[in-house]
Amino acid sequence: MPGATVRVLIVDDSLVAREMLAQILASDPDIEVVGTASNGEEAIAKTAELRPDLITMDIHMPKMDGLMATEQIMAYTPTPILVVSSSVYGEGMGRAFDALESGALEVIKKPEPSDWADLQRIGRDVIRRVKLLSRVRVITHIKGKRAVRSAEEARAATDVRGGRTALVAIGSSTGGPSALLNVLGRLPADFPVPLVVAQHIADGFVPGLVSWLDSGCKLKIAAAEDGANVEPGVAYFAPTGLNLAMDGATMRFREPSAGQLYIPSADTLFETTARAFGRTAVGVILTGMGADGAMGLKSMRDAGAFTIAQDEATSTVYGMPRAAAEVGAAEVVLPVHEIAEKLERVVSRA
Repeated sequence: MPGATVRVLIVDDSLVAREMLAQILASDPDIEVVGTASNGEEAIAKTAELRPDLITMDIHMPKMDGLMATEQIMAYTPTPILVVSSSVYGEGMGRAFDALESGALEVIKKPEPSDWADLQRIGRDVIRRVKLLSRVRVITHIKGKRAVRSAEEARAATDVRGGRTALVAIGSSTGGPSALLNVLGRLPADFPVPLVVAQHIADGFVPGLVSWLDSGCKLKIAAAEDGANVEPGVAYFAPTGLNLAMDGATMRFREPSAGQLYIPSADTLFETTARAFGRTAVGVILTGMGADGAMGLKSMRDAGAFTIAQDEATSTVYGMPRAAAEVGAAEVVLPVHEIAEKLERVVSRA
């Protein structure tokens, strides 16, 4: 209920890191650190014993690492997990994103002693994420069965308008990396149009996300470049800290607006895509907290674009897709594992 204390279990093999996270979280009266663990085996046992509202999970630990612990926890005692990793690049970053695929919700950079001067800002961000994610209702595993749809939705799923598609724009947030792998990983290397993606993610993690997805996809995954043109068969990711806008086929970076909560903005990407491409675009909104992207996707649909929202059954957090559905922005609602097939069918129509 509102105002209830968020009970947190901190998992990290570093005593310094555990103490720093505990200090950050203890600064908020609505958060209680109920326990700590120094490896994955301890994390599993203490999760079962303490039943925390959220776990902060390190990746590299002795005995059992954070990925294996995440897999076990999500299989037997599903709990919201925030991955706190010092690895922004390389194999360690890949393991962090593997944890997201296994059911963890988000990944952030681990606070370091060198961050002490900026600890107040870092602390605010950590506390905000802990409070938000602790409210997510996690599931034991991602459902693989086909969702049951109404006859009206089924008809809409096959009613694809004619006209050549020139661009696919995607917005996602909490649970997005796993959903994106599910969508992009099913597309062929010769997918005939470019894709642009706005994924809410902590600063510094876009390169790791791009590398992780690129290793699991046939098509090319790349970081967006300001002033560059999009090319077919490539999925471009917006940077952290800036919004991605489409100026025709050219990608432009924009500073976030004052008070903007979710960066990069799915609304900015969708709205500029609507203006630049109209009915020749396709918009997709995936799992995520909040309502970012709902009005932007609506502007795409109003401009004649084909629009898709992920369904509730396969969404880690049914926030952004729900908001899009409520304002009439989604022409079709699909399980995540059906979206790639729909995109192939849409873009193949001349």
